[in-house]
Amino acid sequence: MVGLCIAGLAAWALAGPAGAGISQRHTTMQSLESGVLGAINTTRRAHGLVALRLSPALSAAARQHSTEMAKDGYFAHTSVNGGAFDRRIARYYPSANWRFWSVGENLLWSSPDVDARTALQMWMNSPEHRANLLTARWREIGLSAVHVASAPGAYGGRAVTIVTADFGIRR
Repeated sequence: MVGLCIAGLAAWALAGPAGAGISQRHTTMQSLESGVLGAINTTRRAHGLVALRLSPALSAAARQHSTEMAKDGYFAHTSVNGGAFDRRIARYYPSANWRFWSVGENLLWSSPDVDARTALQMWMNSPEHRANLLTARWREIGLSAVHVASAPGAYGGRAVTIVTADFGIRR
């Protein structure tokens, strides 16, 4: 089973029921995030777009959301409390003191062995996700991959990997 979700490099790996504890998959998740960044930038360059810079602020937003979804067993752009994705991202990547600010988000969950090429292909096969990946205005990205050995709620207790990509520009 897989899931995709869209809206307009930190690594964490959770293990056990309801995300209790840190697993040994940390290095694997870092490798997945790095691979996703490379795959996205290769695809963007092939479409005549600028490569995205990794943003620590956007990565923190992505990490928080991936971790929250894994622990609370849901899959959505909104936060567990119902807050909009752009407000959540703005806590980490603020718009204050900038004339222009814009953010977007791609999400996916899949089997725990998803690789960067497969993750990118899943997004590229979805018109909305593809449009987000190929949005010319984006300049920065934050990525987070989280592995859960037995994910609650929407994941049905399965072992899954959740990937959040937060896109942004401020100028």
